[in-house]
Amino acid sequence: MRPDRDRRRRDMGEDETVTEPRPPWSARRRKLLLWLAVGIVLGGLGAVGLPAEWGVTAAFLAALFGFLLVVALVVFITVPGPDTLGTLLRTSPLAGAVLVVAVLLVMANPAGSLRWLWVMAAVAAAGWTAFAVWEARRSGG
Repeated sequence: MRPDRDRRRRDMGEDETVTEPRPPWSARRRKLLLWLAVGIVLGGLGAVGLPAEWGVTAAFLAALFGFLLVVALVVFITVPGPDTLGTLLRTSPLAGAVLVVAVLLVMANPAGSLRWLWVMAAVAAAGWTAFAVWEARRSGG
């Protein structure tokens, strides 16, 4: 473009950067967030209204639903549009971070009863990491 045209565009308030609008959230995403919020409310009501051990269990379930709601919101905001699961599966840094945590859990539990679970998680995370790196190299990204 010519310099005088660029100057005119800047003076008129036109930006050179163009961003695409985010697609609206699907009904499935909205339904998931709604049911997680319902779980928080019901768990909170159960924590207040149920006797001792049931109330504590309901409070923990409400906290779990709250955690899952925050995680779902973060994922839905950072990964717009369809194929969220596919995008997460192809994300090498996420897979690598999960692998590191799984290996640390294996090393932190050398003779514990849950060691087999952490070993299986580490093997699955290694497979996920290999897949994510392979997909990134295959697609040239």
